[in-house]
Amino acid sequence: MNYRTQIVSSLDEIGQASWDALVATQQERNPFLSFAFLHALHATGCASPDSGWQPQYLTLWRGQSLEAALPLYVKSHSYGEYVFDWAWADAYRRNGLDYYPKLLSAIPFTPVAGSRLLARTEEASDRLIEALYGLQEANGLSSTHILFPPESQARKLKDAGFMLRTGVQFHWVNQGYRDFEDFLSTLDRKKRKNIRAERRKVREADVTFRHVPGTEATEADWRFFKRCYDRTYAAHYSTPYLNLAFFQRLGRTMPQHLRLIVAERHGRPVACSFVVHDESTLYGRYWGTMEDIPCLHFETAYYQPLDFCIAQKIPCFEGGAQGEHKMARGFLPHRTWSAHWLAHPAFADAVERFLQQEAGGIDAYLDELNDRQPYREMR
Repeated sequence: MNYRTQIVSSLDEIGQASWDALVATQQERNPFLSFAFLHALHATGCASPDSGWQPQYLTLWRGQSLEAALPLYVKSHSYGEYVFDWAWADAYRRNGLDYYPKLLSAIPFTPVAGSRLLARTEEASDRLIEALYGLQEANGLSSTHILFPPESQARKLKDAGFMLRTGVQFHWVNQGYRDFEDFLSTLDRKKRKNIRAERRKVREADVTFRHVPGTEATEADWRFFKRCYDRTYAAHYSTPYLNLAFFQRLGRTMPQHLRLIVAERHGRPVACSFVVHDESTLYGRYWGTMEDIPCLHFETAYYQPLDFCIAQKIPCFEGGAQGEHKMARGFLPHRTWSAHWLAHPAFADAVERFLQQEAGGIDAYLDELNDRQPYREMR
């Protein structure tokens, strides 16, 4: 087939109908791949040339039909990626070479696995990878990185010459629990006791919770959440990636996938978490608090969302990046993938050796984690 290749700097050039129709054909899709989410990042300046995220989406067309696309950015830094290559960039710098700009395929600020090679057919997917190599060569950039693809696409990229890297996240799986106590009954005794103690501390602090679907969230709700979000970043001496306009825009364009969980004390809000969900998965994203209350983080960011998953029969809760402490709350280790290509042969060889060593460490880490399963029947 003959495809027309087009580099797109704004999703407006594609249109919501065409983009979402392509995403709908993917088995590994989620709300973060939607036009509404990605365009909100771009339109509000969170992921834009000014913030070091220059959209350069690679697309393939047949006539007016969008047949394949790769969410792609020219990056001038490595912030907001969650697959860390700072050491690679430093090695380039120490050898008088430029690591930035680089090409990155990812959902900005979102360490959630999902399709990256968006294609209607395997043949279109193959042509998309060929076009990516052509783009790399034409621009003379140092490297290309594809973050959090599904394993099948990672393997396909490896066959095409990319190097693979693995990581670990922690996901909770709904085993058809009747309620939270039914879930607790499957954990070992110490884990059950600790979770009950954590929940009791929050109740004894006179904290109650209000679940706000995105369709019902008010301007005041979004502003309060943003204050909590900003305070969390300030506590870690860092700058928030996302602005109020971004969250407000999501509230208008994809409210059916959003939920705010507001903690209240003595009639006033004190903390809030923000989650995204569809029928198959709930994604824990952000949380923050205006008061330091013991165990409030666990209740607001984990236990209240777990209650929601159980009530709505949502099969999976992805708790976000990192966080081995999640295992004590019923989350299990899950392997993640990324694919990398470096133009400089000597650095590519060095990184490949590093990744081979790192992979062995990840395998050993997963074995160790699996030996510490929190569930009684898995021991």
